[in-house]
Amino acid sequence: MTTRVRRWVETDTGHRVPNHKSKCRHMHGHRYRWEVELEGEVVIERGASDEGMLMDFSDISRILDEYIHDVVDHAFVVYEGDEEARDALSMMGDEHRTLIVPFVPTAENLAKWAFEQVEPHIQTSYGNSLKIRAFHVRETPKSWASWNPES
Repeated sequence: MTTRVRRWVETDTGHRVPNHKSKCRHMHGHRYRWEVELEGEVVIERGASDEGMLMDFSDISRILDEYIHDVVDHAFVVYEGDEEARDALSMMGDEHRTLIVPFVPTAENLAKWAFEQVEPHIQTSYGNSLKIRAFHVRETPKSWASWNPES
């Protein structure tokens, strides 16, 4: 039997979808929610700090902060092939937070990217099985995308 937990972090992040048929082709931003869903067995080691947990929520938060929040909060995520946007962002100087990625920064692609950033850091010291079940990205209150490595 397995247990699932979720933890999330929010960022204010800009992007654009350069070839989009509608207004998403313009530079804009969202209040993103980056949510990791973990699955596994609870720690059964008596007296362990994480006894009864999959992984301490504060440890999950630390990982989300370091590998997601601190990378994309108040940053602009731009596709490496979007030369127009890259040129515009380069005029803002080295102080501007720009993350250049090898994919169009849709919610779907960002969910996979986030999974790849966080997955190597989800570990336990107690021998319980633990994995990321899915990574969910909310772009707007009505729009979510999820990436699951088993799909």
